[in-house]
Amino acid sequence: MRTQGMRPPLRLADDVWVVRTVFVNVFFVRTDSATRWFLVDAGVRGSAETIRQTARALFGSDARPFALVLTHGHFDHVGSLRRLVDEWNVPVYAHWREVPHLTGSAPYPPPDPTVGGGLFAWSSWLFPSSSIDVADHLLPLPEDGAIPGATGWRAIPTPGHTNGHIALYRERDGTLIAGDAVTTTRPESATAVARQRAEVHGPPAYFTSDWGAAHRSVQTLAALNAETLASGHGPVLYGETMREELRRLADGFVERAVPSRGRYVRQPARIEPDGSLILPPDPFRPAMRTVLGAAAAAVVAAGIVRRIRASR
Repeated sequence: MRTQGMRPPLRLADDVWVVRTVFVNVFFVRTDSATRWFLVDAGVRGSAETIRQTARALFGSDARPFALVLTHGHFDHVGSLRRLVDEWNVPVYAHWREVPHLTGSAPYPPPDPTVGGGLFAWSSWLFPSSSIDVADHLLPLPEDGAIPGATGWRAIPTPGHTNGHIALYRERDGTLIAGDAVTTTRPESATAVARQRAEVHGPPAYFTSDWGAAHRSVQTLAALNAETLASGHGPVLYGETMREELRRLADGFVERAVPSRGRYVRQPARIEPDGSLILPPDPFRPAMRTVLGAAAAAVVAAGIVRRIRASR
């Protein structure tokens, strides 16, 4: 099943596979036949070929999903979306609250580099918060949680990280694809992400714009008592140990996940009907952006140099 240069897919449950694209996971879900499947999220920019190769390895040379389902539309989950839907010409499903960010109507609230700590958090102001436009393929998910064409799966609203974030759940075997509502490594830390250090965490702090809603979403997911937890960031976790960690996170979310201070901690971002953003004051002054951005770039450059030297 492995193609040269491609990370092999991991089977995490019956008819469900995951492949990591740089630092974010993409999921392949088979439904009612050997070749009928849908894709969950579209990875970072430049991962389209990895996704296509994985699909061919799993479902045959003519593999094409019947749909793409988005947990949300942040840049690392839709990086290859435009290329894939243009080639496959299939619908893209998302929660209706996420639609403004997927039609070019509204940007996401900007990241807050002052929360979370770690290289990813400190350099997050460099991450794009602009929206993508796939209006020509986009369809809102039904409000009853059904995923068209995917019997047995349902979409669970899990706002907080974004306004229209969803998780996907299959009740018959307790398989939960949580997106970024819950993560299974510390997403603010480049080291933890690179090593795929298994830990149950809340959503990536630097891109979470409503902490009250994020808390309620984690409580919703913990109440499912899932058997398998697959997140947008981190390894797949299973069983009672995972459930205990998820319940512990839900019960102690304020202490364990919510930053002590930050742009969105006391006042969430709001999106008006016309697509405009109502944002709390920005604590991250322009001068600090320059200093921290230069420091983050220097750290990344040093790491690249070390890897190059080590490979000689």
